[in-house]
Order: sequence, then structure tokens, then C-alpha cells
Amino acid sequence: MKKLAALAAIFVLTLLVGCGNSADNNNTAGTNTPANNGNASNATAAPDAVTSASVVDNGEDFKKAISKEGTWIAATLKDLTFTEDLVVEGEFSNKGEPARKIALYTQDADHNITNSFRLTAPKITIKSENTQIQGGTFVGDVYVQANGFKVVNATIEGNVYFSDDKYQATYSASDQGKVTGVTEVKK
Repeated sequence: MKKLAALAAIFVLTLLVGCGNSADNNNTAGTNTPANNGNASNATAAPDAVTSASVVDNGEDFKKAISKEGTWIAATLKDLTFTEDLVVEGEFSNKGEPARKIALYTQDADHNITNSFRLTAPKITIKSENTQIQGGTFVGDVYVQANGFKVVNATIEGNVYFSDDKYQATYSASDQGKVTGVTEVKK
């Protein structure tokens, strides 16, 4: 148990250092910004929230981390299995850009992956812009309803369906990202 706690602490510190503030990132981790209710004078809406990582080891905390009230990174410390569908939603940012990450791995201080995990659910729907699944395996089908979905150094054991051609046009699989099933538009 002490090893798991130490590993979790290293992981959280690495995420916070790696994703922390820099000269080009003026966001404050852990600070929520109010939603743009259409009263802004510019055409670009501000994200609903700017938050730090959520490192979890159980299903309820994971579901909260990917919800509208969650965090921009939802990282798991073990395999998780769900019998119900999952939804990634809400507007979050990293370095001033819309972003969501499902981190299915732990890493060391040098950002080397030390352990990869499996997330299993019948279906996961992606409603947050620039969501990426990274470093592990998702078992189930992915339904994408937002721009910028990425599979980074991860595997989707299932299909990836896009609700519109415009979402598929912004899709990317990089650094050994792969999908075992079909990747297509399904309206």
C-alpha cells in the first residue's frame, strides 16, 4: 500500500510539474472560471473551468473526474470496469487551449510510462473538445461528438464512431495510437 501511495504521489507531482504554469500559460491550476453565458464581447467562448489533475483508483471518482464538474486530466491508478456507458463532458483548458485527457497510465519523474491500465465500458461518448485517451487501453466503443479527439500511445479495443464528418476530420492517432475496429462516421 505504501508503494502505491508513493507511486501516486510521484505521478501527481509529475503531472503538476509537467502541466503547471509557464510563461505562456497564465491559467491558475485548481481555479474555476465562470461559464460564458453569451455575454462576452468576443466570439471565442472561455472554457467553463481550468483545473488540475484528478488521480483516481475507483469508478465513482473516475466518473466524477470526466464529468462537467471534473478535471482536465482524469488519471487512473488501476484497471477500471464499468457496466454502464461513460460520458466525457465539460469545457476545460490546458495552457489556454481546450483540453481533456484520460490518462490510463502512471509515469516516473522522467515521463516514462511505468504502468498502463485498461478502462472497460460498453461505450464512452466524447463531448469535450480536444479529448485524448493516452497510455493504456480502452475496451468498448467510442462515440465522438467534439473536435480534436486523439488516441495517443493507446489502444481502443473497439470502434470509433464520429457523429459528424467535421469531428472525424480533426481526429488523430499518434505515437502508437491504434483502433482495432472501424473508425467511421455514424450519424
